[in-house]
Amino acid sequence: MNIVYFDLETQKGADEVGGWGNKHLMKISFGVTYSSKDDVYKGFEEEDMPALVSELVGADLVIGYNNINFDNAVLAPYTDVNLAKLPTLDLMVDLRKILKFRPKLDTLAQATLHVGKSADGLMALTWFRQKEFAKIALYCKQDVQVTRDLHRFGCKHKFIYYTDRMNRLAKAPVNWSK
Repeated sequence: MNIVYFDLETQKGADEVGGWGNKHLMKISFGVTYSSKDDVYKGFEEEDMPALVSELVGADLVIGYNNINFDNAVLAPYTDVNLAKLPTLDLMVDLRKILKFRPKLDTLAQATLHVGKSADGLMALTWFRQKEFAKIALYCKQDVQVTRDLHRFGCKHKFIYYTDRMNRLAKAPVNWSK
């Protein structure tokens, strides 16, 4: 089974495109995929989006974190492929159903994997403006790696850790190895 994990970073923030309803206008600065079949990370600049979409279409399962609501909306203007039809697991969407709130990937990574994210999407926007593209690529790759490792942990243990609203460590049951 070829599982492809992916993440995208943008050129513009919500405030620059008239709000979160206009994600399709944010434009991609960089994307990263990891294929379980090839055991390889691939980086994609904006002009490489057809190749990134091809990776996703070739997957048996596409996994991301907030990819249904965010990444797919940003990617949509670059393709005629209906990204909603791809076999997809959005870890954030799944966890939101279980936890009744939207957990941050960084919080889950720290609680479950004992690693934090190196930055955030706002920092990636700053790096784009400063033309520090290598920093964006490394950050995006790390997000994919954290998403992959969180998914694998959940598949193996049938739960992940999170921090609840009282800042206590708790377990969330997951069924990701379907």
